[in-house]
Amino acid sequence: MRRRKRNLLENIMHAIFLCLGLITVGCVLLITVYLVISGIPAIKEIGLVPFLFGKTWASTASTTEPSYGILPFILTSVYGTAGAIVLGVPIGFLTAVYLAKLAPQRIKSTVESAVSLLAGIPSVVYGLVGMLVLVPCIRKLFNVPDGASLLAAIIVLAVMILPSVIKVSVTTLEAVPKEYEDGSLALGATPIETYFRVSVPAARSGIAAAVVLGVGRAIGEAMAVMMVSGNAANMPSLFESVKFLTTAVASEMSYSSGLQRQALFSIALVLFMFIMLINAALNFFMKRDKEG
Repeated sequence: MRRRKRNLLENIMHAIFLCLGLITVGCVLLITVYLVISGIPAIKEIGLVPFLFGKTWASTASTTEPSYGILPFILTSVYGTAGAIVLGVPIGFLTAVYLAKLAPQRIKSTVESAVSLLAGIPSVVYGLVGMLVLVPCIRKLFNVPDGASLLAAIIVLAVMILPSVIKVSVTTLEAVPKEYEDGSLALGATPIETYFRVSVPAARSGIAAAVVLGVGRAIGEAMAVMMVSGNAANMPSLFESVKFLTTAVASEMSYSSGLQRQALFSIALVLFMFIMLINAALNFFMKRDKEG
């Protein structure tokens, strides 16, 4: 009787978890289908090449024909995300190694609390601090007319991805079996050599996942970037105002209509495809690394 009840309970829990998993997959599929249905009409009307490679975005032009080229948004998003990764990932990775392997318990607890607090700060607060502190500093330091630029967005994004990179990397490094490090130390390696040549390679899949989370946070951020980048549809330059894919959608969706609104959905579709390609590329390289 007890075995039957236990089996029944196991079957019920299995069904619940299966339903939750299917709901998650279904939500992703619904979002994908909705973006495709909403974004394809504008691409058909504008043209794929003019839409993706056009250098002018003038969706509200009244005296001339509106233009819907999103190449500046694409390049700005790529450069901004790449810059944030170049700045943020090394800092986050080295911080994670220190916290997981070298830091005293008191310092580790303090820093982890600070990182958790950093993760809980709303993006609008990052944007506000960047607008009031970072933007004037860039204007004075580099003697430019306006500090709201791609550089300011990169710095803000680099700070925003730190919690994701640090927390996931620390968890992954702490999960590496102690026997790996003991064996390395027994063979004469120093602790630093052990951490970077044994622990880090053993945790590379988790660290790669942390980088992907950072990329997702950087490429998908809108509010903070909008407040510090200047939000102008220019080709990307380090000290000029720029507009990201996310900020283009967020800034115009409230008053858009007709073809302009459809074009904004097309931008969202392009952004969605970017994230999908990044995840697919990471999975491909990780799989090839494991097979090798």
